[in-house]
Amino acid sequence: MTGLVGGLLVILILLGLFYPGSGADQVNWRPTRSVETEVQNEIDDLDEMLAATNAKRRARGADELTEEHVHARVAEDRRIADKRREAYLSEVEIEQMLAVKNERRARKGLEPISAEEYKAQLEAERGGT
Repeated sequence: MTGLVGGLLVILILLGLFYPGSGADQVNWRPTRSVETEVQNEIDDLDEMLAATNAKRRARGADELTEEHVHARVAEDRRIADKRREAYLSEVEIEQMLAVKNERRARKGLEPISAEEYKAQLEAERGGT
């Protein structure tokens, strides 16, 4: 019985491997949209959103936005976000280094130093090198 089930399984696997075409061909499956259609839909959506935004801006009396202006605003927002991220990561890094330094100082029996003192030490080291 086990040999019969195993043989049937092997036959089905071999049939799947060596039968010409793919499973999609067997069921006559085709994608509903092509990649080109999807890209064109995205472009159309962006154009419609820009037109709607400009209609509201015209109603307020504001200048219209161009695609270049939107790209410039996005680039500026990314630059600001990157600057904030770097400042945050720098602060976290200093806090982590200070915690390690204070652990070592505690093992040596020394008093811990404050964040301001540690930052001053780092600035002095940077200025000296």
